[in-house]
Amino acid sequence: MATEHVPGALSIAAGAWVGVGARDEPEQLSGVSHFLEHLLFKGTATKSAREISQTVDRVGGDINAFTSKEYTAYYCRLPARHQALGISLLGEVLTTPTLRDDDIANERHVILEELAMDDDSPDDVAHRAFMRHLFPDHPLGRETAGSAETVELVTPDDVRSFFGAHYRAGSSVIAVAGPLDHDETLSQIEAAFSAMPAGDGRVRRTLSGNPTGGEIVEDDTEQVHLVLGMQSLRRDDDDREVLDVVNHVFGGGLSSRLFDEIRERRGLAYSVYSGVSSYADTGAFTIYAGTQPAHAAQVMGLIYEQLDLLVKDGITDDELDIAKGYLTGAFELGLEDTGSRMARTAGQLITLGKVRPVAEQVARWDAVQQADTRRVIERILNQPLTVVALGPIDASALPTR
Repeated sequence: MATEHVPGALSIAAGAWVGVGARDEPEQLSGVSHFLEHLLFKGTATKSAREISQTVDRVGGDINAFTSKEYTAYYCRLPARHQALGISLLGEVLTTPTLRDDDIANERHVILEELAMDDDSPDDVAHRAFMRHLFPDHPLGRETAGSAETVELVTPDDVRSFFGAHYRAGSSVIAVAGPLDHDETLSQIEAAFSAMPAGDGRVRRTLSGNPTGGEIVEDDTEQVHLVLGMQSLRRDDDDREVLDVVNHVFGGGLSSRLFDEIRERRGLAYSVYSGVSSYADTGAFTIYAGTQPAHAAQVMGLIYEQLDLLVKDGITDDELDIAKGYLTGAFELGLEDTGSRMARTAGQLITLGKVRPVAEQVARWDAVQQADTRRVIERILNQPLTVVALGPIDASALPTR
């Protein structure tokens, strides 16, 4: 349990982070964490799904959840005077869900519609294929929501068994942020979550293998969707902040090299960027661009050109200064509301087992030097690429690095 006093705020945010996510599921139950995320709001021992929604609506708050590769998060945000109500409701949802057969059957249809919606988004399909090739035959390569096949096969007993095995006090973090009293808030949390069983439901995780070269996916789309990259740094790697700096220079912002070269100078894409994902034991560096078929080969060539220039020459002092300024400033601006404060606390506790002070995090970005960026560029960006291209593509026309 953790609290953060945010003086002057008018809201409180409460969250329950459970340290089990999509990578922790048996292959035949892929998507069960996401299934559970949907189901916990379908009713508790004392409230129906409608009553849960009405309870939150009545005070102008919101309650929601999401599933990631390594944890599942449930949270609510309400006016501060309703703090006790929010914590109590969250505890009830997490400890006494009904998980009825009929609700599971109904929600199965909702999730299948969600999967179908994602299948209609070609950039999502391309990113899923990229992860499948970056982490082949590994849970990190599977879609967080599972597949239509696995969702169809999950039984009510599977859902209830997964909940009983993994939703336990030792694998959960409860965090609250707002204009709160620490001792009073801890008492409210203890009362609300007293029914959560003891024990640790986290799963032993295994390392991923070597990535593949990727694939060409022919599809009748208006754009060609290019997704490429390589395995990267785990969450607690000492070079993690250095990679943030390099990523921002390459494709992480409006002043980045990819955005400037491909969109601003040449007008060849609307969406072009790079990004970093980090997990307990590995990570992903991802580059994306969507462009018309006639421009796909040129855009791919420009990405390779910019990547090779970065590896060959590194970044400039001005780029380093801009990246550090952006990362520190955006980080601080992102902590202006109680929801982001709570999510940061809960997320760090469930993944790192500690909360890094804001000043320390800012200092880690500020401390990055040119020698650090050269080391990380060589360490990460000089690796062979995994490349996925989706759309009406002439594969023979695409350049290689």
